[in-house]
Amino acid sequence: MRLDEISTPSRVAADDEGVSTAELGLAARNHGMPLEAMRYDLTPPGLHYLLIHYDIPFVDESAWTLRVLGEVDRPLTLDLATLKAMPARTVRATMECAGNGRARLEPRPVSQPWLVEAVGTAEWTGVPLRDVLTAAGVRPSAVDVVFTGADHGVERGVEQDYQRKLTVAEAGDPDVLLAYAMNGAPLAPQHGFPLRLLVPGWYGMTNVKWLSRIEVLASAFEGFQQKAYVVRQRADEPGEPITRIAPRALVIPPGFPDFMTRGRVVRPGPVTLEGRAWSGRAPVTLVEVSVDGGATWAEATLAPDGGHRWAWRRWTHEWQATPGSYAVTARATTADGEVQPVDQPWNRGGFVNNAVHQIPVTCLA
Repeated sequence: MRLDEISTPSRVAADDEGVSTAELGLAARNHGMPLEAMRYDLTPPGLHYLLIHYDIPFVDESAWTLRVLGEVDRPLTLDLATLKAMPARTVRATMECAGNGRARLEPRPVSQPWLVEAVGTAEWTGVPLRDVLTAAGVRPSAVDVVFTGADHGVERGVEQDYQRKLTVAEAGDPDVLLAYAMNGAPLAPQHGFPLRLLVPGWYGMTNVKWLSRIEVLASAFEGFQQKAYVVRQRADEPGEPITRIAPRALVIPPGFPDFMTRGRVVRPGPVTLEGRAWSGRAPVTLVEVSVDGGATWAEATLAPDGGHRWAWRRWTHEWQATPGSYAVTARATTADGEVQPVDQPWNRGGFVNNAVHQIPVTCLA
């Protein structure tokens, strides 16, 4: 089979087209975080959302090395013990897939069918990337830093290693890590063992797993994954590159669920509505809650960020429930005035979908 026959270009589903078995296969391999897991400040690794583009590589730690090469004065080959001997930093960060919310769009972009659960928060420990680049001696000619993972596959007819880039300036942020631990434990295989990139505040596709090579280039990198993650309306336009996470608030589903629909049931009386809010752009400074699908809004109580700029914040709101049917939702506003939208603008890839999420709730009589 030719490579161009293996994968068709990204497309949009027809009006009456259901989710395909291929999409179901993606949904079985990848998984979102159960919304009730937002009660944890740090998402347990097994509950953290997961997206794997190709296969999970089997990496032998004793044979693994990270190469740093290109526009540097001192090319490096580093093993895990060497990296762990360097000064470490821990950063708490909320990570979200750029396609989170894709399955809610109409018409639906055909890909991993996320609803709103493609998110999680962890504490990542590792070596600041800039320390490794300083040790290698980045040359003045450097423009981009390219990160290559050990995962290999075919996408839209292109055989490739998974690769993404940062500019030299972006790579110099002290919070950007070469991470080898998640929540105080070694990375699990599915989360990038033995080493992954962490770029706090950026969508998940930037956080390359199973790192094997860092190459500094004297020109702009234009690899497949760099061009694929863009917001565009038409297939023939270059689109706007996707970088930082748009503001979002999600509700921890109140009460108890219906098995099939996940609609919620509560009893009359006081109900504490709670959830999390985050943004990789300006910090979230306001969360509002609605129980009537967005017709009216009330301000929630937003917990302090605890010094964790890149992590979600807890919010709460007291609701006096009376018998009836409700649509519970929340929206976030950032320090620079960006408000989470009620209606999602459509784009061809189904990216950056931060429209508010409504949860149907029935209060019993």
